[in-house]
Amino acid sequence: MKVAVYRKDHFNAAHRLFNSNWDDAKNNEVFGLCNNHNYHGHNYELVIKVTGEINPETGYVIDMKELSQIVKMKILKRFDHKNLNLDTVEFRTLNPTAENIAVVIWNLLREELNTNLDLKIFLYETERNYVEYPVE
Repeated sequence: MKVAVYRKDHFNAAHRLFNSNWDDAKNNEVFGLCNNHNYHGHNYELVIKVTGEINPETGYVIDMKELSQIVKMKILKRFDHKNLNLDTVEFRTLNPTAENIAVVIWNLLREELNTNLDLKIFLYETERNYVEYPVE
């Protein structure tokens, strides 16, 4: 019997979307205001879905306190109140789009969870725009 549990967190971060192989005109054409040379920020909402069998001894799919600590250490400390382009290793050369941020978060969390648990990330960049990873 598989059950899904969800953890919701948020973080605030600045970024600039651009492709270093393009000139300013092309970056402005593709990324518009998100290509602001002085960066811009978002209040990201992160929803983590963990799916698995219920442990008969604990009644948990995963201990939510443990998941909370993993998210705090691996995601929030790394990205909250940071400039993703300048302050993080992950986005020094990777364009910090919502899609790329979601994949990076998934990879960081995946390495911390038991392999018998499925993981899905929902990352809301705005109330209207969000990313899901992975997609079946």
